[in-house]
Amino acid sequence: MVNYIWAALAIIGIVFAAINGTMDEVNKAIFSGAKEAVTICIGLISVLVFWLGMMKIAEQAGLLRKLTNLFRPIVAKLFPEVPKNHPAMGYILSNMIANIFGLGNAATPLGIKAMEELKRLNGGKNTASNSMITFLALNTSCITLIPTTVIAIRMNYHSASPTDIVGPTIIATIFSCIGGILIDRYFYHKRMRKG
Repeated sequence: MVNYIWAALAIIGIVFAAINGTMDEVNKAIFSGAKEAVTICIGLISVLVFWLGMMKIAEQAGLLRKLTNLFRPIVAKLFPEVPKNHPAMGYILSNMIANIFGLGNAATPLGIKAMEELKRLNGGKNTASNSMITFLALNTSCITLIPTTVIAIRMNYHSASPTDIVGPTIIATIFSCIGGILIDRYFYHKRMRKG
């Protein structure tokens, strides 16, 4: 559905530009936007490679295992339908840790694998289970300690102080995470009473 919306927006924009005689400006915007996208991607790659390397060092040092063990009791309470040693639990915890370090690109494949495992636990149904809804809420509102992507973008645009975003990000994501969990738990208990 989203593909159709994007296609419709592009077609409407091109038709509108053709009617108004501004196709030259549209072409310039397309090519300058493409050039800027490549520049941003290259800037992001360097920061993401650095932090993914740091994550690998943390994994080798056992820090990720300690973080996983630290969050496991909390996550187990949020996902009571998921067995303790099920692969979904490992993917959920790995996704959370990647999000905490601001590695959204690394967290995405882990999140997809977690959803696949949760769907398998749900019997392969096409309707979302309670655990899938909880994971989506948690993934969307996860606490971020180091917003690597935002820092990389700010560095790319020559910000005088690209890391100034760290403090506000931590505060905002703590509140969003607490809010996301509270709302999810409210609807979780409401669904359980109905079911």
